[in-house]
Amino acid sequence: MELLLVRHALPDRVDNTPTGEVADPTLSDLGRRQAAALADWLVGLWPGGPPAETVDAVYSSPLVRAFETAAPLADQLGYPVVVEDGLAEYDAEELVYIPVEELRAARDPRWFELVSGEVIPDLADFQTRVVATVEALVATHPGQRLVLVCHGGVIGAYLAHLLGTQRVLFFEAGYTSISRVLAASTGERSVASMNELAHLRAAGVPLYEGDN
Repeated sequence: MELLLVRHALPDRVDNTPTGEVADPTLSDLGRRQAAALADWLVGLWPGGPPAETVDAVYSSPLVRAFETAAPLADQLGYPVVVEDGLAEYDAEELVYIPVEELRAARDPRWFELVSGEVIPDLADFQTRVVATVEALVATHPGQRLVLVCHGGVIGAYLAHLLGTQRVLFFEAGYTSISRVLAASTGERSVASMNELAHLRAAGVPLYEGDN
């Protein structure tokens, strides 16, 4: 079977520090365009693009930015989006959500903490939860193709497990990027691709605000 691990599209910036509410941002206008391009690409609507891919189920993290990314694809396929709590990001309970490219561009100290891993105290527990969640989905969908719309940390955690890499945040998954894993019924796992973004290029949709 095949897994398509998809990072959510670009969300809005949220700072709920004054209210104490958990930051769970919706997609930005650009993010909605990215999600639409992803859906059109996977169902084969782009001239000169790949043919439609057979997708058997669409799963999403419980966070709004992931669900809203999954929705256009599920709508075109005529499927519901199945919410899977185990696909939530490691920082799902934070009060602030700032897109990482903003932190990087500003050389914000939080960016350097993030890439160093210093701000993720329960990394092992997070990775264990992610791997268990994904493997349970593999076990319940033999021979099928699943789209799992989630987060950069979730994708990194699962791929790091497969590749034997110690760092979970070992690469930056682009918004709506696709990383593919082939999962054999005998237990073998193969990373077939990482960070596919051809759908955004085909649609002329930028990855970040301000890109051409």
